[in-house]
Amino acid sequence: MGRLTWSTPALSAATPTKLSAVRNPGRRLVHSRSVPDERFEEHLQHPAGRGHAPAGAHAGAAGGAVCGDLVKVVVAVRGATVIDAGFDASGCGAALAAGSAVVELVRGASLLDAARVGAGAVSAALGGLSPGKLHAADLAADALHRALGAAAAADAQLAPAAGRTLVAMSGGVDSAVAAVLAGAGGAEVVAVTLELWRDPENDAESSCCSASAVRAARAVAHRLGLPHLTLDLRDAFRAGVVEPWLAGHAQGLTPNPCVGCNGHVRLDAMVDLADRLGAATLATGHYARRAPDGLLRTAADPAKDQTYMLAALSRATLARLRFPLGELTKPEVRALAREQELPVAAKPDSQDLCFLAGTGRERFLARHGGLHERPGDVVDRTGRVLGRHRGHFNFTVGQRRGLGVHAPEPLYVVRTDARSNTVTVGPREDLGVRRVALRGVRLHRDAASVDAVKLRYRAAPVPCRLQDGAVVLDAPFAAPAPGQTAVFLAGDVIVGSATITG
Repeated sequence: MGRLTWSTPALSAATPTKLSAVRNPGRRLVHSRSVPDERFEEHLQHPAGRGHAPAGAHAGAAGGAVCGDLVKVVVAVRGATVIDAGFDASGCGAALAAGSAVVELVRGASLLDAARVGAGAVSAALGGLSPGKLHAADLAADALHRALGAAAAADAQLAPAAGRTLVAMSGGVDSAVAAVLAGAGGAEVVAVTLELWRDPENDAESSCCSASAVRAARAVAHRLGLPHLTLDLRDAFRAGVVEPWLAGHAQGLTPNPCVGCNGHVRLDAMVDLADRLGAATLATGHYARRAPDGLLRTAADPAKDQTYMLAALSRATLARLRFPLGELTKPEVRALAREQELPVAAKPDSQDLCFLAGTGRERFLARHGGLHERPGDVVDRTGRVLGRHRGHFNFTVGQRRGLGVHAPEPLYVVRTDARSNTVTVGPREDLGVRRVALRGVRLHRDAASVDAVKLRYRAAPVPCRLQDGAVVLDAPFAAPAPGQTAVFLAGDVIVGSATITG
């Protein structure tokens, strides 16, 4: 397969000179120093828009105590245009000049042209920054894109365009290839990345939702010539995902935050943005397919299938989604990335919950949920004390490691009890169940159509039938965990979901 190409909308004719630096925005432009000092000095001595705060503007900031430099950018968007902008900066002179350059680059530009402005364009507008000053261009670009994302989500209104699609980009290989495939037929592609969590204890490089991941995704999008917007959903993510996850652990449950995040936070927010950008569809890098009636269908590669994590989506949201990777395997996706010379072609997949990257579950529960060490008993099913634990919330049904109990046979967590702060353990045969109680059953088809259920993300579907608020299994299943999601199938189509209660 050769390199894929697509048409990129021309930059606004109204601003050809000031936006010329955006035409190849993915490159770090460092020019010779014959003239550039004049441009840098002009911005330094006569900064454009410093201290200016347009009415109805939205703000974004980057930098702070760690580096000593801070850039704040404000933009006002009306319809499809950035009608005004301002900035403020503290720290080094390069931060001041970069903020001024951003204002000149985006004032009066179309929203999508402004969304192509990255650190390379800022550097070029200043005549080319030396390596020691490129940090200022990064900060100015970060601040700009946080402001643009907020303004776009609140005030943008682009005319609908049938060939325009919004692509969710996380900074990884899957979403990058999804963007390439989404635009391969000539469709107009706009990229968006969500910032969901920011914590100094996290490993920013391994988290798919950190500020670092946002910058990496923007760099890939700009390398492809795509406009890129950032949505800051940290408040919604904490309220709708992290807080329920913490509360579930306090209650002795094992909640699945990714199902709720996809179903009620991330994808709905991006569909709302697609509406404002006049995009008919939202494409993602998930391994999933769509059935003829618009419901989810499992991916062609069962080893990468991600429909379990998308099972809580409404039919209205599903109607807008497209999954370019649904028919591909992961090796095929990486091969496409190499063919397109994408810098993320070999980037490892994220392996942990995004907000846990670089920190352990126990420490996170203590820091953010107030679930500190609370010693209790480890007991068998007769109530006999076998050992001690540091808090029931650190255990999940089916867990074998870390029990702190010595026994002649392997033991597993059979049940946790928040009220008594006990963890009950037993042999593997104690885990098997044939009936699983449910709450919040949501079906897209009649209950009679359900012929199988997935009770864990990586578990194989189990033949079943729905009956009186429970799922009755044709074969025993080991350790369905209260708080996890049950996903119902009819053949290879996802027809509903529920929460496991016992």
